[in-house]
Amino acid sequence: MTESSDPARPGRRFLQLADVAEILNISSAQVYALVRSGELPAIKIGGRGQWRVEASELESFIDRMYVETRDFVTTHRFGRSGENGDDHDGEGGSETGDDPAG
Repeated sequence: MTESSDPARPGRRFLQLADVAEILNISSAQVYALVRSGELPAIKIGGRGQWRVEASELESFIDRMYVETRDFVTTHRFGRSGENGDDHDGEGGSETGDDPAG
């Protein structure tokens, strides 16, 4: 029996940055930027300094992003002006909800 190629399979403790990128549906460069900024905790191991993200850290990161998104949506009501008269996030008013930079 061969090992599953699914990066999110149960029991896999550490993920490569490419695996994290696939799970989050973002580029490897974006994952690397999250790691280097400290937003996504990771370790550098081995002689060539390969980055690895612990699966539990990825889940914690995702949970934090849900909280941040919920807070953002609560304070930036769609279609309503905020108390300071600002009715969008300054990103050009995209109605899709996707980040145009990402």
